[in-house]
Amino acid sequence: MRTFLSKPSFFSPWIAAIVVAALQTGVIGYMIESRASILRSGRDVVLKTVPVDPRDLLRGDYVVLSYEISSIPADKFVDKPPTEETDAQVSVRLSQGGDGFWHVAEAAFGTLPQRDDGTVVARSQPFYFYPQTGNIEAPLSVEYGIERYYVPEGEGKPLEEARNADALSVTARVDESGRMQIRTISIDGKPLYDEPLY
Repeated sequence: MRTFLSKPSFFSPWIAAIVVAALQTGVIGYMIESRASILRSGRDVVLKTVPVDPRDLLRGDYVVLSYEISSIPADKFVDKPPTEETDAQVSVRLSQGGDGFWHVAEAAFGTLPQRDDGTVVARSQPFYFYPQTGNIEAPLSVEYGIERYYVPEGEGKPLEEARNADALSVTARVDESGRMQIRTISIDGKPLYDEPLY
């Protein structure tokens, strides 16, 4: 009588679980190191925050932040905007003003070269661009990935009040590729929160 032995399965549930855990650990490690890399080697820029619509309240345990540099006037662009709806990303050259804050010097839908004139080039988050109709040249609103700041539970209200009173500033680090990461939150110029590397 012939018997058939089943072949051992090399893709057991245990191996699958180990592979999934390793992938998740790798992704989380990459995200943490990517953030730490910006904080370690980036360049500091101090950004002026602007009030947020009072209906946009504290969301859970993070504060919504909006910046002066998030609204880019049309006359700051050195190139033409896309003529059709498309995915886009904007390069923004920041320069330090006499008030100590960094402001938009110029912007482009293409790339802006790095220069040795004390300016910094940041990159917006990717977004979907809709061309404007008519001759209206409205400012373009962009985000940089630093529009949320997570705080311990119950500690967001003072930040919201300072933000809406024009007393909150953010020191962000910008790396060579234009990515930004919040480093310090200050009220009236006094540091309140400092971000650790890890």
